[in-house]
Amino acid sequence: MDNPIPMTRRSFLATTSCLGAALWAARAFPLPAMGAGFAGGGRVSSQPLADKGFASVRKIGNGVYATVSDPSKGLETVSNGGFIVGTDGALLIEGFRTPAGASFQHAALRQVSSVPVRAALDTHYHFDHTLGNAFYGAQGIPIWAHEKTAPLMVNVYGPGSGPARPERIAAIEKRITDATSDAARERAKGDLNMLKLAFASVDSSAVSLPNRSLEPSSLPLTVDLGGTQAVIESYPGHTPSDLIIRVPQQNVIYTGDLLFNGMYPATSDANLSNWRKTLEMFSGYDKETLFIPGHGPLCGPEGIATLRSVFDDLADQASKMYKAGIPLEEAQQRYDIPERFKDFPIIAWSFCIGPAIAKFYEEFKAGKT
Repeated sequence: MDNPIPMTRRSFLATTSCLGAALWAARAFPLPAMGAGFAGGGRVSSQPLADKGFASVRKIGNGVYATVSDPSKGLETVSNGGFIVGTDGALLIEGFRTPAGASFQHAALRQVSSVPVRAALDTHYHFDHTLGNAFYGAQGIPIWAHEKTAPLMVNVYGPGSGPARPERIAAIEKRITDATSDAARERAKGDLNMLKLAFASVDSSAVSLPNRSLEPSSLPLTVDLGGTQAVIESYPGHTPSDLIIRVPQQNVIYTGDLLFNGMYPATSDANLSNWRKTLEMFSGYDKETLFIPGHGPLCGPEGIATLRSVFDDLADQASKMYKAGIPLEEAQQRYDIPERFKDFPIIAWSFCIGPAIAKFYEEFKAGKT
């Protein structure tokens, strides 16, 4: 059995500061969006191997498992992940938001196999994929990631990183107070909750850095686990540190946050031109391919097509506003969610919509789009 994660005063304070964010998450990640689509098709087990509410683990192939989060029921994991098991070793995918989330996935692995864990892999540097790394480190499990992941974690989550927290929070609180519409006020509240969640996540976890950096020039890297091969590849888009893991023999791909299924993507760190090229490449995979997205339910190629449509709509509306001479700050608020995407959660407007419009404006100005 895994060692329990102790509740320290620091983690207690961080957890209580997450309560508002947890209530927000129940709206930002509604249960139907996260839990639907497991049954049917025959590839995904209808019964979970493990289920803690905040996440469940399901078998999706021979020795291949998906960990799918439901943040409406808890914030231990937040992102999706999984693990791949062969006769000689296993590969864990994602560190999640907390050590408790990583512990849950490791315990699920141990329900089906006692083989050594070759590594735990972070698909990129964001807090909901890496701040549980401390659990893996305590177990002596090597942590692999893109070569840019560790430096980004230090720069963004390390001591003294980024603008002062009180100033950032005060700026958003002022937006809430000064909002001239209910929509603007709700967007600002969502931004505040997301920021508080990130701060609380960092405060409640020791930032544990990857100890093996994977250089893009060394990829793809094939990891033979004994009868099952996992292929690690690097594709740009969501962040400068993105990795995916393919199981070619079984048409399974763990995409990290290069795929948000059934929701608007987070774009703050994105290169949208590269991201759209990556999605175009994903769309060329076999129609039977099963994708494990960074967020949202498991899906086939239809999930890729939907996210491409989201980006197409963002680009189209941004282009029309740019050509009409609408200032950027106004354009970021004027984006109109089309009817076909009206039920898609938006984690936070300033993490998803605002940056996307800004990046498209930059591309238009540079003549790249």
